[in-house]
Amino acid sequence: MQMPKLNFPAYQFRFKSSENKVSIFDRIRKKFIVLTPEEWVRQHTVHYLIEDKKYPESLMNVEKLIKIHDLNKRYDIIIYNPDGSILLIVECKSNTVKITQEVFDQIARYNLALKAQYLMITNGIHHYYCQMDYENEQYTFLKDIPDY
Repeated sequence: MQMPKLNFPAYQFRFKSSENKVSIFDRIRKKFIVLTPEEWVRQHTVHYLIEDKKYPESLMNVEKLIKIHDLNKRYDIIIYNPDGSILLIVECKSNTVKITQEVFDQIARYNLALKAQYLMITNGIHHYYCQMDYENEQYTFLKDIPDY
C-alpha cells in the first residue's frame, strides 16, 4: 500500500505484513496497528511530538476511550503534564479529510471533559494548534505548539 507524503519530517517506521494487511508499529501502544490513512497521520504525529517537540513518551497516551455525556469516544493522542493534568489533545484525520468546523467541534467536545491546555488538529497536510483560555472561554490559534 502506497501511503501519501505528509507535511511532517521523514521518520523511520517499522512495518509488517500479514494476511494482506500492512501494519505499522506504534511505539506508545507497543504493538503493530493496521495501517489506515488515519493511522499513518497518527504515527507521524506521535513521532513529531517525541522527536521534534521532545515530549516524553511516558506522558503520552494513544487511542484511549473517554466517556462524554454517556457516549464512548476515542481520542487520538493525549499528552499529560507530570501532575496528571492534560497538556495536549491531538485529533488526527486521514489526509483526505478536510479540517472543518465539525472537526473543531469534535475536539472541543472532548476537551469539555479533558480540559487540555493545548489542542492540535491535523490531517497530516494541515496542522492547527490552539491554546485554551478557560477564564475567557476562548482559544487562540498558534503557529505551533510549544516544545516540551
